[in-house]
Amino acid sequence: MTADIDKTAGPTSTPPSGPEAIKAIPVRHYGRYVSAVIAIAILVAIIYAFSQGKINWGAIPDYFFDDRVLQGVGKTLLLTILSMAIGIAGGILLAVMRLSKNPVTSSISWFYIWFFRGTPVLVQLVVWFNLGLVFEYLNLGPIYKDEWSDFMTPFLTALLGLGLNEAAYMAEICRAGLLAVDEGQTEAAHALGMSHGRTLRRIVIPQAMRVIVPPTGNEVINMLKTTSLVSVVQFSELFRVAQDIGQTSGAPVEMYFLAASWYLIMTSVLSVGQYYIERYYARGSSRSLPPTPWQKVRTHLTTFSSRKVTA
Repeated sequence: MTADIDKTAGPTSTPPSGPEAIKAIPVRHYGRYVSAVIAIAILVAIIYAFSQGKINWGAIPDYFFDDRVLQGVGKTLLLTILSMAIGIAGGILLAVMRLSKNPVTSSISWFYIWFFRGTPVLVQLVVWFNLGLVFEYLNLGPIYKDEWSDFMTPFLTALLGLGLNEAAYMAEICRAGLLAVDEGQTEAAHALGMSHGRTLRRIVIPQAMRVIVPPTGNEVINMLKTTSLVSVVQFSELFRVAQDIGQTSGAPVEMYFLAASWYLIMTSVLSVGQYYIERYYARGSSRSLPPTPWQKVRTHLTTFSSRKVTA
């Protein structure tokens, strides 16, 4: 039995061609170009206005690394670190008290947070500085006794004013972090025989750090800038030093720009540290961490080099 042969078909058949390649045409975002040009024009106008102003810009580099300025920077950093240490320690304690089932400790914590968050930190600094009108002497019996004015130095006033005020804000941050941990974690720890304190240290707080760290980093940066308020209690931090140099040198505005430059440098360094700390505590919440800025730059450089070699 022979198969029928189609005699009309040619000796060779052309295979069907595939679909045509899609030619993608990128969408042109003219609005982005216009807004970029406008933004650059505004920036150039601002820079030109400042360059034409009656400001002696040469005075800034002359005093930028002055010994007094560097001492002010050191005192600002020291005050920031110590105040945040008081704020974090007090915030953790107040958060635990606020979540306690004891109505007395919970009420004390609520009142503390209500009072210190409800009054400006500048007012609190002035009140601490003038408490000698109420407490003429500080009498701790055989341990310590002195006049309040001698005891409450400008540094101690600044430290207590900033640290105790920060504790109220850190209490709410820590409380939010503790509440973010599932209650089942605490119940499981208690079922294993762990005490309440050990459960907090080993189970709850390590998991709450992922929620606590980002706003705490913002509070550190905010604390660094808030230290400028302690100039009202005669503490010689960066802003007070810049004011004093400006009065003696006849360039007060220039010294304000100098102080602003130092604040920008310090906040930038703290922002980098905050980024890497957040990245460290985010390891348990995401499978792959986002690339760091340096990794992004290195990836772009590698891609650019490979394209150049291919071309």
